[in-house]
Amino acid sequence: MKPAPFAYFAPTTLDEALTLLAAHGYDAKILAGGQSLIPTMNFRLAQPAILIDLNNIPALAYIQPHADGGLQIGAMTRQRTIEKSALIGERAPLLHATMPYIAHVQIRNRGTIGGSLAHADPAAELPVIAVALNAQLKVRSKLGERWVNAEDFYVALFATDLAPDEILMEIVLPPIPPRTGWSIQEVSRRQGDYAIVGVAATVMLDEQGRCQNARIVLLSVGEGPTQARGAMALLQGETPSPTLIAAAAEACATQDIDPTADIHASVAFRRHLANVLTKRALTEAFQRAKQEIV
Repeated sequence: MKPAPFAYFAPTTLDEALTLLAAHGYDAKILAGGQSLIPTMNFRLAQPAILIDLNNIPALAYIQPHADGGLQIGAMTRQRTIEKSALIGERAPLLHATMPYIAHVQIRNRGTIGGSLAHADPAAELPVIAVALNAQLKVRSKLGERWVNAEDFYVALFATDLAPDEILMEIVLPPIPPRTGWSIQEVSRRQGDYAIVGVAATVMLDEQGRCQNARIVLLSVGEGPTQARGAMALLQGETPSPTLIAAAAEACATQDIDPTADIHASVAFRRHLANVLTKRALTEAFQRAKQEIV
């Protein structure tokens, strides 16, 4: 199929892009990598009257170290660039390890981190990683800029906190605290397919080896990134053990998620995968965290 007719703009400055977005609002769509938007337009699931292409604004594509040890990533940074970045591997290893799970190299060559975050597909990895890493998102309109916590950015199915006249500008990842471990686990029918279920986990231990903080975030089990809050609460202040991890995984699968069935998996199978993958993710994350305890 072909997309419905639309007007196309390719601004060369951010101010020009924001001016266009302010003028057209709900009638406009932002084009980043186009790996999600263009197919939905071709099937006429999306029919924007205006397309605003950000690919001619190089100031939105960068990876920079933050003075506090974290990272600043421009929203138009290609996913493949993140995958190959040594700085990402050093300062955000969970993000680095996640990139090969995203579709195929050809998709990652064009896809952008900001495009994936703003598209808010509940089966996408990058929104889950942003929540797991407690990312801060900078958004901007002609009226000014504001910051949004990643966990507050996702409000419903394919819906975010972005206003019609706002652009996602930057993703800031905080530094990794000492004694922190991480893991990404997912199951898909084939390499590159959307995951049937995926789990990202980060854990931080205190000097005595007790769990000081934990984040468990799942994909493909709800309308967006889904935090396993009950499982996270079970881990708080406890010394990791196989029994504790098994209890947290069970709570995640039975209490924290409300998956739906589709042609790929039943509700029962998604709960089973959530249990197994959470157990694997926590086991690996705690092992990594323990390696930092002297």
